[in-house]
Amino acid sequence: MDFTLNEWVQLAGDGSIADAAVKQQAEETGMTEDEVRDIMRSHLACMKEAVHTGLDEKLRSVSGLSGGQAALFFKRLEEGNLLCGRLLGKAEVYAMATAECNACMGKIVAAPTAGACGILPGSILAMMEENGATAEQAVEALFVAAAVGQSIATQASISGAEGGCQAECGSAAAMAAAALVYLQGGDPRQCVDAAAFAIMNLLGLVCDPVGGLVEVPCVYRNVGSCGVAFTAADMVLSGIRCPIAPDEVLLAMKEVGDALPSSLRETGDGGCAACPSVRARLHLNTL
Repeated sequence: MDFTLNEWVQLAGDGSIADAAVKQQAEETGMTEDEVRDIMRSHLACMKEAVHTGLDEKLRSVSGLSGGQAALFFKRLEEGNLLCGRLLGKAEVYAMATAECNACMGKIVAAPTAGACGILPGSILAMMEENGATAEQAVEALFVAAAVGQSIATQASISGAEGGCQAECGSAAAMAAAALVYLQGGDPRQCVDAAAFAIMNLLGLVCDPVGGLVEVPCVYRNVGSCGVAFTAADMVLSGIRCPIAPDEVLLAMKEVGDALPSSLRETGDGGCAACPSVRARLHLNTL
């Protein structure tokens, strides 16, 4: 099941990318469409549980670099003090909680990867709790996101080791942006335009995990990428069209990823990973 973004729009026709994705998955696996949807419902349930786990104030990773920070973030949200408001604020908090759950060896949904696991769940769950999206609408939005993720994976990359963090958090932000547009009644073309805007705004993002761990700066990039997803969705829903063909943006993403030096592709040798302060802290925590 390898389709470009434009082909997903064509497959959707007058319907939705969600329905097209369910149909294609059922045909490929031999399952019924109901069975395919049930699997996605289980993914949504796992996303909710990951957030719950990640909000535990006592949570700590083995390295000591992560854990407990989402709880602090959530407290500020509940106090009504987040500058970005409650909808985006909750998406960001939930993204951090999911990413910290992952860093602390909890169960998450790779969306599309473990390093970028918080962006899509955070966005979807916030829309459910703050914007009235139903569970079934959320499941459909996840299928839209999955279709976008498939196009990125087959035309560019979702691997930080191959394409930098633009391939992980960038891909996740694109998936979330498309899902958000869908939840707001956008059509298939608007969904892929939003995905392209998100990629465009994270093009060139490097992958530089401190100590080779999916914690710093990964956890924080999950938070920031939610803002990119919501911004991309808002632009499209305002009637702004992406001036570049969405699939061409994916090809540009691949070209940029290929051009990144190895030190900025998950090796832990450059960028934030090379900063003395975090290297020293990690060393002390492992003594």
